[in-house]
Amino acid sequence: MNPLWKTGAPLPLGSDFSPGSRHDVVIVGAGITGLTTAVLLARAGRDIAVVDAGGVAELATGGNTGKLSLLQGHQLAEIRRHHPAALVRAYVEANRAGMDWLTAFADAAGVSYTRRTDHSYAQGRGGLELLQAQHDAAREAGLPTRMMAPEELPTVPFPISGAVALDDQVAIDPVQIARALAEELLAAGGTLHTGVRVTGAHALPDTRIETAGGPLFAHHIVIATGSPILDRGLYFAKIRGLRSYCVSFRVPGELPEGTFLSVDGPTRSIRSVSAADGPVGTAQLVVGGNGHPVGRSDGEKAAVEDIVSWTQAHFPGAEETHRWSAQDYESHNLIPFVGAMPRGLGRIRFATGYAKWGLSNAPAAAMRLTAEILGTSWNDRPRWMNTFATRLTMAADLVRGATEGGKVAVALASGWSEAESRSVPIPQPEEGEGVVANRAGLPVAISTVDGVTRAVDAVCPHLGGVLEWNDAECTWDCPLHASRFSPDGTRIEGPALRDLKELPRTGRR
Repeated sequence: MNPLWKTGAPLPLGSDFSPGSRHDVVIVGAGITGLTTAVLLARAGRDIAVVDAGGVAELATGGNTGKLSLLQGHQLAEIRRHHPAALVRAYVEANRAGMDWLTAFADAAGVSYTRRTDHSYAQGRGGLELLQAQHDAAREAGLPTRMMAPEELPTVPFPISGAVALDDQVAIDPVQIARALAEELLAAGGTLHTGVRVTGAHALPDTRIETAGGPLFAHHIVIATGSPILDRGLYFAKIRGLRSYCVSFRVPGELPEGTFLSVDGPTRSIRSVSAADGPVGTAQLVVGGNGHPVGRSDGEKAAVEDIVSWTQAHFPGAEETHRWSAQDYESHNLIPFVGAMPRGLGRIRFATGYAKWGLSNAPAAAMRLTAEILGTSWNDRPRWMNTFATRLTMAADLVRGATEGGKVAVALASGWSEAESRSVPIPQPEEGEGVVANRAGLPVAISTVDGVTRAVDAVCPHLGGVLEWNDAECTWDCPLHASRFSPDGTRIEGPALRDLKELPRTGRR
């Protein structure tokens, strides 16, 4: 599954790794958050190193839809339902600051984009009440949204019962932005290490990160890895990992002029692609949706095929070009977590919980991280930063956290129970399939991919969840806290830090 955005020129590989080197700030993660923070600090004269286990824009940054919007489906209504208006206003202000920074950077770096009217829309009449709540929350937060009846909307070939519209939003190629950020960092003398996995971070006795190749030392560390790779503060239990799917198409005929995101299910995200805001000549339409908590799905491949079927039904002649997925994290209080980590002595910071709106939340998080590292006074920080820093935990936040904790407990128990009910030897999985079975009282994960059958430990090394097979991406996914692994056990993402142990294969044809 290769994202449409990664069909162009190779991304920067960075510098050779030099263990033991010292920097002002070491940033873990080469997505939008990490690279924007790196550029802001490099502009302030700091010596910066960015480290990533994969490459530039490896995961969420390279796998989104490229929509940069302050409207965000029904996100504002959800936040307002549980929080005061001042917090929603601060959230919008932060995202506006992030959007303004990213588009200004794109202008300076020569990364083109288009301005679009974004629509949060209802597929059926049941979604109209939520649309009204989104409109009310957006207007209260200062956004010039407008309600639109079906007859007022642009002509579209898919069902739409009404919409909230916001003009002057953005469609952009996220990988082009990441490439430009990395290039500015390197031009400023910064360091970029790709293919280097970080396994830990410490504030004492020297502030440093640990990698398989040795440590790097710094005055400050920023963890920008989606889910924090450190368990300090138990943030892995305060967020939930969400996967969603995208498919791009060549489509004959006219395409929708705006961007669209449904507020009722099944989720549909629609944007057209042009030479000004995406790879030239590869596709003309991106459709996404069908998101679910990681490791908790009735079938990931079926979710992708559903998007393909829906698109071909409403855009006759649509020809699939690429399919991919991405993982993002939603905080239980619906506001991103940004700031200092507990027990980090003010030297270790992190950012997570963008709920799939990283193109605006990530630059805003980078601004806040930069202000804290540079010691910018509270009086000189924008109002939204101070509002976030002093917000209170609400009862609804605790309820959502408890609900998710209950689902995690159920997933933990059911995973072990199901594994115990299926003992080896078992039939060898067919191509693209995986199964968890019991071997000597322990779950083992057996899969066949590209003609190779492998067996690995089926227990996530983070907190012991039994892994689930993802049949769309051929990965092992943890239903507890969203760690993911390749068929050979290599860690891909999430709070787990270790690979899965490879096991001898036993079974029968």
